Amino acid sequence: MTQQSHQVSADPAAVDVRRPVLRARAPLRISFAGGGTDVAPFPEREGGAVLSATISAYSYCTLRPRTDGQVTIKSLDYGYSVGFNVDDDLELDGQLDLPKATIARLRQYPGAVQATGFDLFIHTNAPPGSGLGSSSAVMVAVIGVVAQHLGVDLTEYEVAELAYRLEREDLQIPGGAQDQYAAAFGGFNYIEFTDKVVVNPLRIRDSTIHELEHNMLLAYTGNTRVSDHIIDDQVSRYERGEEEALEGLRAQKVLAEEMKLALVRGEVDTLGRLLGRAWDEKRKMSDRIATPLIDQAIEKALTLGALGGKVTGAGGGGHLVFICEFERRHVVAEELTRMGLAVSEFTFSREGLVTWRGQS
Repeated sequence: MTQQSHQVSADPAAVDVRRPVLRARAPLRISFAGGGTDVAPFPEREGGAVLSATISAYSYCTLRPRTDGQVTIKSLDYGYSVGFNVDDDLELDGQLDLPKATIARLRQYPGAVQATGFDLFIHTNAPPGSGLGSSSAVMVAVIGVVAQHLGVDLTEYEVAELAYRLEREDLQIPGGAQDQYAAAFGGFNYIEFTDKVVVNPLRIRDSTIHELEHNMLLAYTGNTRVSDHIIDDQVSRYERGEEEALEGLRAQKVLAEEMKLALVRGEVDTLGRLLGRAWDEKRKMSDRIATPLIDQAIEKALTLGALGGKVTGAGGGGHLVFICEFERRHVVAEELTRMGLAVSEFTFSREGLVTWRGQS
């Protein structure tokens, strides 16, 4: 049976009141250093390392069981929905493919119970391409509720690995693996990538976390970037052995280690200066990472009191993250706002994927 994808609305009469509503959330993340070293083939050949932390912004998912064998998926952000029969062969056609790919995989998972119908509602605090790992967080949140609905028990590593394979293999979306593991585990992590992934949770003092929250800013450029071309360019430069790209990637790995040490020691000023070095090295990986606006914003912030700043995703747009001298943070924020960036403060999240039973 082939998939019939169509606009649908949730039918209250089809709600299965005997089964609980399931909810999940998975956090977005900022990346301090190491981005790019998690993208094949670098980790397999040289070993990658990323330092990242999750923030109190999330992708949310709600699953409401149905009795009629139908599945509906609705993006609350875009007001778009698709529907199909629970037994349909799902076509990945660009319409809400992230959740469709998840459903297709998990209903074939060992130990999964017979699939039944359900409504799936998805919402995230940041759009795709924002540089905060939102697409992977969506995938992790969907895995959380669908796996629970089907009786599949997954560890954090299994959730992250499945999310990675869905994005990189099933959907052929270029990229690395840090976002999936950050969303599944949550908190401050030093993540190592070789032929396997090892997540090292960091014990950061509360005072250090409070100081970071006191001194940091996020600035949204207003442009979501399509990272595919940047990542493809980065990989091709690495494969060709371009000296500058190799230097940038290898420096990212070293800086991730240095920033980890500064973080666990509570040396926030050192972390800020290393953040600036991480940006200098990241720019070497592809000439598509920086834009005139990004360069101008970072340069201006540094002159006004930022210790360091960088793009927190693949580049080309999305969010910038800054560590500032606190007495100058408001000045940096005012200037970035004047330049047209949307500036926000944030707090860190120590939780990764969380699922729970909701009320219908």
